[in-house]
Amino acid sequence: MNIERLREIREDRDYSQKEVAKILKIKQQQYSKYELGINVIPLEKICVLADLYGTSIDYLIGRTDEQRPLPTSNIFRKPKKKEVLHNS
Repeated sequence: MNIERLREIREDRDYSQKEVAKILKIKQQQYSKYELGINVIPLEKICVLADLYGTSIDYLIGRTDEQRPLPTSNIFRKPKKKEVLHNS
């Protein structure tokens, strides 16, 4: 993971490690270990960070330099009643 990016985006958004840790419902020491690369960040925590910072998981982990979040998927969207009737 691009650990440097994780620290930079936190600082750019004016969050302390303690504040982010509270949002993630973990201790500050645990969050510090994420930034230092000592511990791997669980996927659910990465999702929370992406939402917090208004970016994509890909940006946080260094797979893209585009900070803008990706469009949301319709995979998990419940179909409307009308759509269900047409697909039957």
